[in-house]
Order: sequence, then structure tokens, then C-alpha cells
Amino acid sequence: MQNNRYVRHSISALALAIAGQAGAFELNAGDYQAELYGYARFNASYDIDEDIGISTRAGAFSAINTGADEDNEATGYFSADAVQTRLGVRASSPEGVKVVLEGDFRPGTLRLRHGYGEYNGVLLGQTWSNFNSFVGNTKVLDFDGLAGNAGLQGRVAQARYTTGAFSVSAEEPITNFLEGAGATVGGKQGLPTLTARFEQAAGGLSYSAAALVQEVGYDTGTVDDSIVGYAAFAAAKMALGESLTIQGSVSYTDGANSYLYRSGENFGAEDAYIRGGDLESIAGYGGTVGVGLDLGAGSSINVGYGLVTVDWDDAEADGAAVADKSETNQNLMANYLWSPVKNVMMGVEYGFFKRENVNGDEGDANRILFAGQYTF
Repeated sequence: MQNNRYVRHSISALALAIAGQAGAFELNAGDYQAELYGYARFNASYDIDEDIGISTRAGAFSAINTGADEDNEATGYFSADAVQTRLGVRASSPEGVKVVLEGDFRPGTLRLRHGYGEYNGVLLGQTWSNFNSFVGNTKVLDFDGLAGNAGLQGRVAQARYTTGAFSVSAEEPITNFLEGAGATVGGKQGLPTLTARFEQAAGGLSYSAAALVQEVGYDTGTVDDSIVGYAAFAAAKMALGESLTIQGSVSYTDGANSYLYRSGENFGAEDAYIRGGDLESIAGYGGTVGVGLDLGAGSSINVGYGLVTVDWDDAEADGAAVADKSETNQNLMANYLWSPVKNVMMGVEYGFFKRENVNGDEGDANRILFAGQYTF
């Protein structure tokens, strides 16, 4: 009988929430609380001189033509989709247990973004990597954002403990290396990736710093090797008065380029390469800088620039097939955002993307992105 009463209370609460306040549909049954949240999102892109749009109409470094191929690029390409649309549920129990379940439709089918529980600072499940921060990120419409944003900028399965501003985690490893003729192979997952992060705010300053260690290994049954990779970042945002902010981040990796955001063909580059049966680490670095200006009346202007570079010199000297690998990725985004009414966002953004390969070939692309978002 208790369960039946709980279901009836939940259904009644849902009906009331739908007729209630905007921002989220609340469900309350006794001391249990839950809310349904999300948004509908429309993205449209116009690629001026080369088609580099992927799902959510984000720009992809992997789609940029380089060298002689840059002369054969498509021009004036338009496309649109709504796969960024998102739906989630947050719930909490009287004992303080919190549960989040969230999904979206990228690249065109429902996928899990977040699925975790949390109690007394202990989090288990899938959510943003602990080696991640949004503190230094500039507001952009491009879903994949600036090269060099701090940390993974993605979600992984993990066990995390947080106390105050400090958090540590053991996470699902993300490793890969070069094998043979430049083929990328997933690394052996012998140990979890370990991370630590500190994030705090004081007055108009917000800041974050994190470090990571991981094992990169392989084992064919007859030959095996492993190395230790590590990464670190620092990010900060400063409010200069009531309307202007400046923000940015710096990152360094060695044997952990999977966590150097947008450093590879589009996301993380390889962590290592094989030389005579031994793994050799590959290093990289990156950073971002941006400004945001609040114009009032729900509108703002934001400009951000990001760059990442991977050091392929040793791999190239040892004969690895890296000539066509992306050595430096950089992009710039400038947008105007406005909110005509509560829970509605519109925006238009100019994006410039540039890629330079190890062999010196390079290419760039210019694009315009438009977005409309309705949040509940």
C-alpha cells in the first residue's frame, strides 16, 4: 500500500508541476523531491569556404582540408539540426541521496550524458570528468567549443569524493597510442585514471586547478609495455566591474593527450607511440583566453580564442607515420547572445578554425552559426 500511495502522490505532484512555475517540472511526494528539466535546441550553420560542420553543427578540425586539398573545398554550405535537445531528471531522498539521469540526441539517437548518484560527497556513476573545469570557458554557441579548454570537457564513469573545494576521483581510462604505420590503437586499461581538483571562488575571481595520472599500456600476449602519463591545468575567471569578464586556461600533458581538449584530429591526440616494442610518451600544451561583455537587457557579446599544440618531434625522428597528424589546432569564436524573454536564448556566432599538420600542410575555415534554445 505504501508503494501505491507513493505512485499516486507522484502522479498528482507531476500534474501540479506542469501547471506550475517555469524552469523545471517539479515532482514532490512527501520528503522525496524530483524535477524534470531540459531544453529544445535548434542549431544552423553556414560554412563560408569549407564544409566542416558535424552534429549540433559544431565545427570539426578533422574536416578541414590541408595542403593542396584546400583548393578543392566546398563553399557556401548550409545545414541545421536539433540533436542537441536535452532531457533530464534530478531527484533527492529524505536521507540526502541525490540521483541525476540526463540524455540528449547527439549525433541523432538518444545517448546517456549523466547517470549518477551522490551521497555525503561520494559520487558513483557517469558525469563530467573530475579533470575538467568550466571556470575559464568563454560562452560560445559551438557545442564542442574552443581548443584548449581546461581538461576533458567530457563525461566518464567514475568514483569521486568531494570535500569542500577539493575533489579526487578514480575514472574510466581514456588512452590510445600509435602502432605500426600510424594506426591509432586503444590503450590497455589496467588501472583507473586518478585525478585531483581544487576549485574555488573569492569575490570577483573564480579559479580551478587539477592534475591527473594514468597508465598507458599494451599487451599482445607476447610483447607488452606501459608508461605513466600525466596532465595538469589551471583556469580562472575575473569579473572586471559588473559587465565585463576575462577568463582563460592553460594545460600541459605528457602521455595523456586524450585529456588535452581538441588536440588531435578533432578531440584528444594520441598519448604515446611504439618504438622497438617500447612505448614513448607524446607531450602537448594548450590554452584559451576570452572576454565577455554584458550589454544589459538579456544580451551579451563574447569573444574567445583557443590553441593546442602536440609535440610530434620525437615520434617523427623515430620514423613514426605522423606527417598527416594535426600538430596545431586553433579556433576563434565571437558571438552575440540575447534573451528576448525568460528561458529563451538566441544567438549568432562567427567561427574561424585553423589546422596545421606535422608536414607543414595547413588549412582554415570560416563559418557562421545560429542557435535558438527554449529551456524548461
